[in-house]
Formats: sequence, structure tokens, C-alpha cells
Amino acid sequence: MSMNEDYDVIVVGAGFGGPVAAHKCASAGLRTLMLERSVTPGDKVVSGLAIPFYAFLYAPEFIRDGNPPLERPIRQVVNNFIRDGEIYAKDTSLWIPPPLVLTYTAYCVPLCVWLADRAVEAGTELRTRTTAVDLVMEDGKVAGVVTDKGDTIRAKVVIDAAGTQDGLALKAGLRKKLPTDTLELYMLWDYEMAREDVEREFGNKVEFFCAMPDERIVAPLGFGSTFYIFVYRDSIHPGLGQFIVTEDKVENVARHLEDYFERFTTTVSRWRDDIAPKVTLRAKMFDVCPIYAGLDRNVREMPIHGDGMMIIGDAAAMESAAFGDGVPNAWFSAAIAGDVAVEAVKAGDTSAGFLQRYDERVKAHNLIGASLSDTRRYDMRWALPGNDEREMRRRAHELFGRGVWRWRHITGQVVREAMQAMSRDPGGALKWLKMFNRFNRNCETGFSDTLSKYE
Repeated sequence: MSMNEDYDVIVVGAGFGGPVAAHKCASAGLRTLMLERSVTPGDKVVSGLAIPFYAFLYAPEFIRDGNPPLERPIRQVVNNFIRDGEIYAKDTSLWIPPPLVLTYTAYCVPLCVWLADRAVEAGTELRTRTTAVDLVMEDGKVAGVVTDKGDTIRAKVVIDAAGTQDGLALKAGLRKKLPTDTLELYMLWDYEMAREDVEREFGNKVEFFCAMPDERIVAPLGFGSTFYIFVYRDSIHPGLGQFIVTEDKVENVARHLEDYFERFTTTVSRWRDDIAPKVTLRAKMFDVCPIYAGLDRNVREMPIHGDGMMIIGDAAAMESAAFGDGVPNAWFSAAIAGDVAVEAVKAGDTSAGFLQRYDERVKAHNLIGASLSDTRRYDMRWALPGNDEREMRRRAHELFGRGVWRWRHITGQVVREAMQAMSRDPGGALKWLKMFNRFNRNCETGFSDTLSKYE
């Protein structure tokens, strides 16, 4: 039996972006509903990740000033260059002194639960195990959603935060399926490791392993991620990926990733001798991410808003082209969408013309556009002709070495955003310093705000 309800805003998805948009709307007094298809927020996203510092600096205040469940502050990136299973060179040039950090590692489920908790505290109604399977359309305008339970739920604005596998934007006629050459399949492993062993082997460092394709431990350069190991409080998280289309051919990527990992774990001495004896496998996962979508002109021109609807984060293909990281852009686009939704509802105008503000503000954001158009990871492929190891090392230095701080890469955008933030709040720098100190202390002690549900 269909149940008809009315809300000001419906947010579809309680991953990383959805709760931020919902928090904005509910805090402004809008009647806000957030739908999540999984039992627990974060269930459908990959197990763990590393979130760059600037995501927290420019996130909404409830994140910056809160106590999210974070695992470990990362202050150095180590690039290991592999030949015949041995490390023949290292690049340790990318580092930052405490209390500053490059990234914080976190597990997705507790962090998404924490974000959803904050949205609920602000007044959002959260329904889990509920999938939005269709849109309510009136005269060509989005006017709500239909759920898998047969409920028709109306709203003045729908914010689509349903992620990479989203179908609502397609039903609205706003977006098309992403080209296969923009999609990367990730494979990730989660290992338990005693905290003292994590400290001894890694400390506050993450490691990347770069090699030419004939080593068969990673995808061809520029057609996937290097093999990486993220570290947590008492666990580690190796991962690697490859694009579904590689060198103009559709590959059996899942099989390749299994083969790369098998060869890595049996031939690379760093893993075989130093790490493997100290770890226990806990989980293995796959995920698909739209990494190079921002480099595709047709994808860039797909709308991210329409009459009664805005699309945020991964649903709008906002993964970082260089780093494969979607959390900063999910938070930034969600905050913008939430603000515009509040303005639209209060103005009584949720037309595409009014919601154009969302599109304009996303394009004006210093970090979103820069991250989508960054070609450094893609350009790794230019080391392939001639099997050029020197060129591989040079480009890896630009991507995960000190070259990352070049003004034209991330530094310029971070500084510009900082200047704008401090012009709005002159005391912001002190709040950032307090944030680093608090987050670092929480990582050390394992403290976070109590989670309502974490299974």
C-alpha cells in the first residue's frame, strides 16, 4: 500500500555526502528525510580510506569542530620503486611536521554512521533499508521519490547522493551512464595487525609501490592505481586498481587484480619478509570508482542539477582524477547543495533556474574543479614507451612526492580556499590548529563521539 508523505527535502544516500546536505537543510529548519538502502550508513562504500587534510579544513563546522572516528594521522608518503621484487629506490620527500597532517585514515562505516548521527541530531529523519527506485515527476519536474516499499514521498527538492551506482539522475534525464574508460575497479584487503607492529613498520606513513608493467604487481602506468598500503590504529589496508578499459581494450580486471596481488605478496620482499608474518586477513572487497570522469569533456558537460533536483559527490562523478579520493568533493558539493536547497525552499522557487546557483558555486569552488581536471595520475602512462623507469620516478614524484606541493597542483587551490575562509572567519586558523590537535589526540586514544549504531 502506497503511503504519501511530504517533505521539504529528500536526500537519497547516507554515505559521505548525503548526511552533510541533510545536516545543512535540517539545521535551517527544513523538514528533511534521508534514505539509505543499506542496514547501516556506509555499508556500501569501501572499507577504509585516507582523507586529505583540506577536506576537514573546509568541511562544515560540525565536522571540523567535532570528534569523528578517525584512525591514524599520516605525515609522510613513501614511494617504493620495485624491480625484481626488491626496492631499488625510494622517494620520501612528501612529509609534513606535527601537529599538521597530510591525511587522516578512517574506516567508512563508523565515519558514515557518525555523519548520519549528526544529521539526525540536527533534525533529519533517517530511514535505512529503503531504496529510492524511481522519481515522482510532475510536468517534467522532480517532485519526490518512489521507494522499493511502494511509498510515494514528495519533496520540494531531491538531493541525489546515491553514489557511483546511482540511477536516479538517469531517470531524471539529467545524466547518462559513465564511459567505461573512466571507471576503475578497485580491489582492497583489510588485515589485522598489532598496534606495536603498525608503529614499528609504518608509524605515521603510508607506502606506495611503483613498478613497470612487466613486474606484474600493478596495472600499466596511468591505467590504474599503484599498489598502496594505508595504515590504521591496529590494521592495514592494501589496495590497487585498474581501469576497465586499458590501452583501448576491455580487460578482465578482476582477474588481473587477483594476479597482481598474488605476485606482489609472493615476490616483493617488503611484504613477504616484513609485513606478511605480522598480519591476519580480515576482509577482501571490490569497488568501482569514476576516477577519470572529470577528464572526459562529455562527462563534464552532463548537468548536476535540474528542476527540483541536485546531484552531489560520486553520483555527479566528482572523484579526484589524481588521487581517486571522493570524500572532499562529496563534502564540498553536499554543503553547497544544502545551502542552495535552503535558499530555494525559503524563496518558494525550486526550478532549474534557481538551482543553477548550485552549479555555479560548484564550478567556482577552488578545490572541486582542480581535483577533477588534474592529469598527473593519467600522465603516468607516458613512462610506458621505452619502459622508462626514470620517467616513472619523475612522474611519481609529482603525484606522491614533494611535487604535490607545487603551486599549480594542490597548494595554490588550498591557499586560495584558505584565504577566502579566513576572510569570512578571521579566527579560522586557530580553529584549524585546535582541530589538528584534537584529531591527533583522538587518533592516539581511539576517542570519538558515541555512535548510534555500528555493526
